[in-house]
Amino acid sequence: MRIITLIENLVYTKGLFAEHGLSYYIDTGNKKILFDSGQGGNFMINAKTLGVNIQEIDAVVISHGHYDHTGGLYPFMQANDRAKLFIKKEAFLPKFHGTDRFIGVTYNPLLLDGRIEYVDRIIEIDKDVFIMPDIPIKNPLDTNFHDFYIRKADVFKPDEFDDELFLAIRRSNGISVISSCSHRGITNIIDAAISFSDLQVDTILGGFHIRHCGASQLEVIILYLERFNARSIGVCHCTGVEKYAELAYHFMKRVFYNHTGHSIEIN
Repeated sequence: MRIITLIENLVYTKGLFAEHGLSYYIDTGNKKILFDSGQGGNFMINAKTLGVNIQEIDAVVISHGHYDHTGGLYPFMQANDRAKLFIKKEAFLPKFHGTDRFIGVTYNPLLLDGRIEYVDRIIEIDKDVFIMPDIPIKNPLDTNFHDFYIRKADVFKPDEFDDELFLAIRRSNGISVISSCSHRGITNIIDAAISFSDLQVDTILGGFHIRHCGASQLEVIILYLERFNARSIGVCHCTGVEKYAELAYHFMKRVFYNHTGHSIEIN
């Protein structure tokens, strides 16, 4: 299985675009999956440069309803008339940073009607590739809700990201976790994957949303990752390069930065 990061905050390869956003392309050998769609259409330009045919993608999965993960959804749905969308209903709630900056995604019936499946249970999207919709918060110190809100009936309420989901890939040597922003906490996401599979974690890939976190939250994450001894940890996007450096200091070669254009294999 190959995973290519189509767009992310950083780029080191000539001819590729970067932005504050995230999008992965996953080729299982049987299905082609898009996980998130960045801020806009730049991920599709990168895809062409990287040899990925957008029109061949079978499914798109959206991790949560923020603009930097959904902004390219409608350009993608226009370019690809066959892929089904997997998303939680809560992703379409009006989402805000503070109470004055809208950062969500609106529902477009012209592009989505008849092509959407709301995720309210674990879905095996391909053999041993699971969309995981439930992330119980066993570790409340590792959450990233600060100053995020949803609006219901003109009332702002704290957003606890009930719309967040992740991918779990089961292999004989362990379970791999593909996250996006980890608002509900990367430790809680890994716990959900291990509880589901009863396997040890092998590869972790995603944004940890710890760029502005305090020392206590970072320590919780480091101690947790030390317990499970994952073989490979790829961080990106909302992790922040400073926190990447701290994680790399603790875990050495097991940690890498998953920048735009980076490709990994999961066996």
